[in-house]
Amino acid sequence: MIFIRNGLFIYILDLQAADRKAEVFVPKNQSSGYVNNSKEAFSFSFNEVFEISVKQESVFNQVAKEVVDSSIEGYNGTIFAYGQTGSGKTYTITGGAEHYEDRGVIPRTLAYIFSETSKRKDSFYEISVSYLEIYNNEGFDLLNENHTTKNLHDLPKVIPRETENEEIVLTGLSVHKAQNEEDALNLLFIGDTNRVVSETPKNDASTRSHCIFIIQIEAKKAGSDVKTVSRLHLVDLSGSERVGKTGIDGTLFKEATHINLSLHYLEHCIVCLNRRSLGENIHVPYRNSLLTLVLRDSIGGNCKTRMIANISAEAVDIEESISTCRFASRVALIKNTVVKNESVDPALVIERLKRENEELKAELAMLKGGEGKECLDESEVEECKRQVDEYVKNREPGIKLILSNIL
Repeated sequence: MIFIRNGLFIYILDLQAADRKAEVFVPKNQSSGYVNNSKEAFSFSFNEVFEISVKQESVFNQVAKEVVDSSIEGYNGTIFAYGQTGSGKTYTITGGAEHYEDRGVIPRTLAYIFSETSKRKDSFYEISVSYLEIYNNEGFDLLNENHTTKNLHDLPKVIPRETENEEIVLTGLSVHKAQNEEDALNLLFIGDTNRVVSETPKNDASTRSHCIFIIQIEAKKAGSDVKTVSRLHLVDLSGSERVGKTGIDGTLFKEATHINLSLHYLEHCIVCLNRRSLGENIHVPYRNSLLTLVLRDSIGGNCKTRMIANISAEAVDIEESISTCRFASRVALIKNTVVKNESVDPALVIERLKRENEELKAELAMLKGGEGKECLDESEVEECKRQVDEYVKNREPGIKLILSNIL
């Protein structure tokens, strides 16, 4: 499912759905005096179109809520924002700092997870968070052990490694347990403070890196040996920009080059996945960049994925907006296979077996009259004797004869 927000906020459920459309008209330039056969009208079919005044709560309910519910049940999920610089990706994912109702997808997701898990009394949940930054194709851990803000080059580097099961493990990325919503929001604040932000011609506070906020949810039901471990990736991609238009140079130019290159590799992977879905035997180059390697399962594996494509309604950005819509259309064609992440927890099995062993030992000791037998106090002994004497006095003669013969 794809979502487009800013000048238009478009919800794409199915590319075949023609109930609503995003239409762009680019008039031809007739001043040159020669024949211009360039395309004027662009139409993209979507499920529903929202106005620019849509509230953050509606964005969360339409985009993220279903994915978060699935993550609580044990399914992997990913929500990522894509678009050009200044189109509102960070505002959508993280939110604004001035008003409480401006909270974005990440803080609303954290609040929703802790609210829902507290209602489910039959299960025990353990919530952990990590925060990864990809700057100039290098990974950095935005959260450190001291939970304090640091400069970029003082942060631990994150290196991806592949296991024998072809799973990607991010070495150097710390995992922090969050007991409640406040703990998780504090970690989010620290990570956002450590992010690389610079002023550009398109945005006064442009994020110059891709950031991935990872929420891990581990659930165990009482009396069960099975647990579920799911990961929810909330991704704020850095904005693409044409350096020829913006005229940036120096550090900003280097950052923009790495950003555009990583987004190019991301689009290349999606194109290859689309061709593979049509039956073509083609290699998907996930290893071309750290971004595509980290998001490998999100865009072509075991994961429920939603994309928020932010576009600008300004005429000067029309080409980038059309490109974003085309990219969203390609992403919508990808089909992931989603399975529940269930596994038997060895620790729970050992704990259950130990408990059963102690119970069996107690039963054996009681049957053998050993240390496990119950001890009666004096009053209970006297009551037992009284009941035995009463039984003996009231016994039938036949029983007495039988007993005597037996004796």
